[in-house]
Amino acid sequence: MMRKLGINLHAVKGLTDEEYLREIAGLRFPSIFSGVRTPEHQTAIAELCAKYGLEYETLHAPFGHINDIWLENDNGMLDELCACVDHCVLAGAPIAVVHLSAGQKPPSITDIGRERFTRLVDYAAEKNIVIAFENQRKLANIAWAFEAFTTDTVKFCWDCGHEFCFTPGRHYMPLFGDRLICTHIHDNTAVFNDDSHFLPFDGACDFGYVADTLRNSNYTGSLMLEVGNPSRYGELSPQEFLKKAWDAAVRLCTMVDGE
Repeated sequence: MMRKLGINLHAVKGLTDEEYLREIAGLRFPSIFSGVRTPEHQTAIAELCAKYGLEYETLHAPFGHINDIWLENDNGMLDELCACVDHCVLAGAPIAVVHLSAGQKPPSITDIGRERFTRLVDYAAEKNIVIAFENQRKLANIAWAFEAFTTDTVKFCWDCGHEFCFTPGRHYMPLFGDRLICTHIHDNTAVFNDDSHFLPFDGACDFGYVADTLRNSNYTGSLMLEVGNPSRYGELSPQEFLKKAWDAAVRLCTMVDGE
């Protein structure tokens, strides 16, 4: 049996929520993720997922000013992360994907930031939500997190595209693969900082390496596309783009599982 394949909500424009979810369900994508919406919108998406037999797998936490979490004044960043946990409960999504920092020169790891992330992890555990920290540009931040939090409520989200464009030559799965709970799959030019979010096999990332890495791990979860880039795919209709996304996901799945 083929493992689950997923795709982010509204990877392509031009469809309503229901049209989009009906389309991906018709392609046999079994799961989705999204960012945080209003409570009403989050509930509506969850209801549509139930209608079309889709799993609402994760929510991506806000990260627009994530570096503030390490500073004396976090400008409400911790509140936004905790609100994402609440939205996970509302949507029936068991995992919140969280960034630890942003950019090439984030603040240093600080005691106040450690304390805030501890409060987030504790709050999520109370709500039975897993926090999945995602690899970005800085190894030190995510290494700190997995040393600080050893419970089953803190896991790893491997973003293979980020690995190729943000930290070329640095491999995260050998370090944290035993904590892997979800994936973000996309392609790019493999040029530093070019986080293009192409469909797999449309850029320069080494998907032979991605497939080998996943195949040699104990991970049996979904392969979740995080794709878009309308300037690259503007000539495709929404339906054509989503079919191309499905074909790319199936191709990668076959490489990983040999089915």
